[in-house]
Amino acid sequence: MRFWRKKRVLALLLLTFVALLFLSNATISRWLYPIHFENEIRSSAKKYELDPILIAAIIRVESNFRADIESHKGAYGLMQLMPDTSDWIIETGKFAPGYRQLLHDPSVSIELGSWYIHWLNKQFNGNTAAVIAGYNAGQGKVQQWLASGVWDGTLERADQVPYGETRHYIQRVMYYYDKYNKLYAAEWRQ
Repeated sequence: MRFWRKKRVLALLLLTFVALLFLSNATISRWLYPIHFENEIRSSAKKYELDPILIAAIIRVESNFRADIESHKGAYGLMQLMPDTSDWIIETGKFAPGYRQLLHDPSVSIELGSWYIHWLNKQFNGNTAAVIAGYNAGQGKVQQWLASGVWDGTLERADQVPYGETRHYIQRVMYYYDKYNKLYAAEWRQ
């Protein structure tokens, strides 16, 4: 009995190895780095003139595409918006007040988060590093760092960002942005 169990395990491992040999690197990578909610991401990216891959990278870092997640600080949804931030977005962006009850809905979370990224993009004149930092630390803090010369706003100098969490956040978003770009850019930017 035990002999056959070992044989089955070995056969399964051999089949897995053979299957991996025949699968392309891209297939394996897409399995390791999936993007969920593609339609919602693409729709919001188009509406707010954003790079859909940047939205996907932020979602990956914020929630790993889990819509039901809530942070210990109180942020919620796919894009992990803080309650005060979502209230401000809903008011400033002139969204329907009913959105407050739908913040765990993936399409609402992506829409509000994308609107916010678009707003940050205007505030920071298209500086992606500053936009990413602002999404994490808040626009006001990033403006202070830039104005005081603490940080020059570049990815190359992200080590100057005073908040360790924000430094790490920028690095993680850019890591996934680069991965997603390699895997999905050809079809997502058509």
